[in-house]
Amino acid sequence: MITIIVGLIVILIIIVVVVNAIQQHKEKLEQEKRAKVAKQKAIIDETEELILNLTHLPNNPVITGILNRRGLNAAKTIKQLMPDAKGIKNRVRDMEARLSAGKDVEANPEEAFVLPDNEQQLVSILQCIKKLRAMLKSEQSKGSVDAQTFMQEDQRFDAMQLKISIESLMKRGNQAYSKEMLGSARQYFEKALQTLNDNATQSEYTQAKRIEIDTKLEEITEALKTTNAADRAKKAKDEEDDLDMLFQPKKKW
Repeated sequence: MITIIVGLIVILIIIVVVVNAIQQHKEKLEQEKRAKVAKQKAIIDETEELILNLTHLPNNPVITGILNRRGLNAAKTIKQLMPDAKGIKNRVRDMEARLSAGKDVEANPEEAFVLPDNEQQLVSILQCIKKLRAMLKSEQSKGSVDAQTFMQEDQRFDAMQLKISIESLMKRGNQAYSKEMLGSARQYFEKALQTLNDNATQSEYTQAKRIEIDTKLEEITEALKTTNAADRAKKAKDEEDDLDMLFQPKKKW
């Protein structure tokens, strides 16, 4: 009888342990599922924000399509993980429609990238471009973007970043020059020139800006020579006046 009781206790303990292990495994799976869903939601939110910020850049249906497909894939993943999630079916349907509609939009290659005068807007655009390049690299590593498309679009974003950097440096250089801060102006233009030289891709824009910057640096150099000559003349005149004061006849009182 005692052996039977002990055996039943052991069996009961084993059952409790097994049930507890199964419950913990289910909780772990549920936790992992929630983490995956949260990650996909974050991708959708980031994608929607990037699509909204595309209004500050030249029209680019390729990037818009990549973003829409990225958001759609994330929504489909959520639907697969949690089919009963509120509104997920409608979200997938809307994203599919948006992706399909975007296929008929054509890019305008003549549309120029115009920079805003507002510094805060310029910083926002620069941050947007950096996020878009990171997104593009991520999608390419997943196999969602082919190598040729990645290269073309990444080079386009690189050219935008270069333009922002060059135009900002030249703007600050011109502002310093107008205030007769020639040393600071020269530093800004020299940094802009170095940025151009460090850039691997050369274009009509980089060639034109290089000529413009070289011309401005020559102008600053001539202005510095004139300023230095004037300073030396003034200093010599001051020293001459000091000597005249020192050796002039003393007055008798």
